[in-house]
Amino acid sequence: MGAAADDRAVREFLAGIRVGDICGGTVVEVTRSREVMVTLDGFSARPLGTVRPADVSWRWKTAEAVEVGRRITAEVVAVDPDGGRVRLAMTATENPELWAFLTSRQPGEVLSGTVAAIERFGVFVSLDDGPDHPVFPGVGFITIPELSWRHIDAVSDVVRVGQRVSCEFLQFDDWNGEARLSLRAMQPDPFATFAEGVTVGQTLHGQVTKVVPFGVFVRVADCIEGLVHLRELTEMPVDTAEGILHVGDELSVVVTEVDRERRRVALSPARRP
Repeated sequence: MGAAADDRAVREFLAGIRVGDICGGTVVEVTRSREVMVTLDGFSARPLGTVRPADVSWRWKTAEAVEVGRRITAEVVAVDPDGGRVRLAMTATENPELWAFLTSRQPGEVLSGTVAAIERFGVFVSLDDGPDHPVFPGVGFITIPELSWRHIDAVSDVVRVGQRVSCEFLQFDDWNGEARLSLRAMQPDPFATFAEGVTVGQTLHGQVTKVVPFGVFVRVADCIEGLVHLRELTEMPVDTAEGILHVGDELSVVVTEVDRERRRVALSPARRP
């Protein structure tokens, strides 16, 4: 078969495949990057199916599940006629109830559940309406930054095991097979509140919280810190802000910019009359 005829045959075959279809095939290669190459039933000329490492299993049994020669069943998650590839997910057929639950969630949707476990990297939540996870103590997961708008020293300051929580759904984490959640999204955004109530040119009083080479950060409201750039601190030619101000120093500052998109506040020291 010539190249043109081969490409035509591939396109004709792929034209009959849709996202969501369940396909069978045989593993013919596992690459160094752990991508699985599969010959699909109905087209044995060359492997058209690919399975990413994250799409093999949520049970951490990649080597067992995809050895060369093994028959697999997987769901089609993407079709690329130009590249002659079908991306497959074995996780969809291994955990059909969990896959269906996660793929049907919409960003911004509110999910409720119970804190199932607290780890140093985040919090697992057992969701009221979700199935069990094959590995983790809960299908829902909240990373540390998504727990609160405020800086926290310990997760236990925010939640405890057994606590009921309602969170906003952020995304389907298909690597771990979990629903990424945000607890802080259910709370008022302190930056938005600050931005609505402050004006450029307004004088505020705050405390230095951090000294860095390019300036100092000053807390001007609860959870709100702004930067006073080094060039605003002194007219002397210096390379660092260290020694000019110290953590804990009180300072009157003027708001020079509020960047809502990047959530940044620029400040300048208030000049004495």
